[in-house]
Amino acid sequence: MSNPVLAAIADRRSIRGYKAEKVTKEQLDALLKAAVESPSARNSQPWHFSVVQNPAIVAEVNAEAVKNLSRDGDLFYAAPLVIFVSCQAEDRWARLDCGIATQTIALAAHALGLGSVILGLPDAAFTGSKGEYFNRLLKFPEGYSFAVAIAIGVPATTKEAHPVAPGKIDHLI
Repeated sequence: MSNPVLAAIADRRSIRGYKAEKVTKEQLDALLKAAVESPSARNSQPWHFSVVQNPAIVAEVNAEAVKNLSRDGDLFYAAPLVIFVSCQAEDRWARLDCGIATQTIALAAHALGLGSVILGLPDAAFTGSKGEYFNRLLKFPEGYSFAVAIAIGVPATTKEAHPVAPGKIDHLI
């Protein structure tokens, strides 16, 4: 079956290397439009998107996260754009809704010729002693907390599709 949406899902990869090129304003506007058009439980729209193109801010979050994780490296893979998604902590479905919005951003990025990788490890920066500092720095609304991040840019690398593990689907007829 030939379908552009299914093809995009099959072709999209988690990209962990980016060119130094900036994401254009038109691309960013399209990504954010896709994000806010995502579905959410009861149309609650529990998310907030903090768009970061300042490498110093990304580096500061990265430094705290890798310190708290006791590891080295760049969790954001030198991406020129990182979107931090925060949500209303008391909303039962907020994190799921933020995940849906983030996947929508990833597919939109792919459709625009950009690469992306969805990131959970930056959470370590927000759960440590500087968590409130980062909430303020990234302008999370009151009562919101980190849900997920997505790094986006022009891909400098790619990879093969991951193998699909057997036994992940059962049909109950």
